[in-house]
Amino acid sequence: MQRTYQLKQRGERRDETRQRIIEATLALHTSVGPARTTISAIADRAGVERLTVYRHFPDERARFTACSALGRAKNPPPDPTPWRSILDPETRLQTALSEIYAYYRRTEQRWVNLTRDAQIMPVVREAMEPLHKHWALMREVLEAGWSVESSRRNLLHAALGHALTFSTWQSLVQEQGLADEVAIELLVRMIRCITSEGAS
Repeated sequence: MQRTYQLKQRGERRDETRQRIIEATLALHTSVGPARTTISAIADRAGVERLTVYRHFPDERARFTACSALGRAKNPPPDPTPWRSILDPETRLQTALSEIYAYYRRTEQRWVNLTRDAQIMPVVREAMEPLHKHWALMREVLEAGWSVESSRRNLLHAALGHALTFSTWQSLVQEQGLADEVAIELLVRMIRCITSEGAS
């Protein structure tokens, strides 16, 4: 009985240590970025030895997988499933962009660091792949219902993809100084123009 209790306690301590390491990694990725996050910094923040970090996560990919999962759990991207019930495509787009831009505002620094470091770290690009797939699903949902000629469908596809990206939000809101709702209205008008011309 005593041995079972000790093993349980040891397992709980191991899980707690692992969680502290993941939390520390996520905090550092958010504040300084993956490329500038060192094992020593993770160990210091988690209150463990460097060897303990390696014992739980023997390579960079393992740390990134766990860190990315925690990041998505803490700040999940918008779920496009409810958008399907909005029949008017323009209203659907406004709703979607409002949710997406609020998400970007909450997670801005992490996105800045990830997009920067993805240029030099293949493991960051791999970790972001599930997000890219999620954004592709968003665009698929938002493309439905527009009255547009087939010859202009590619323009709609490109315009929606542009509207959904972090770099677009960052440019319009942070660099050009627009409020989220003004940036959204600008993009909706752009897409309305594409579909209106397609229908004429």
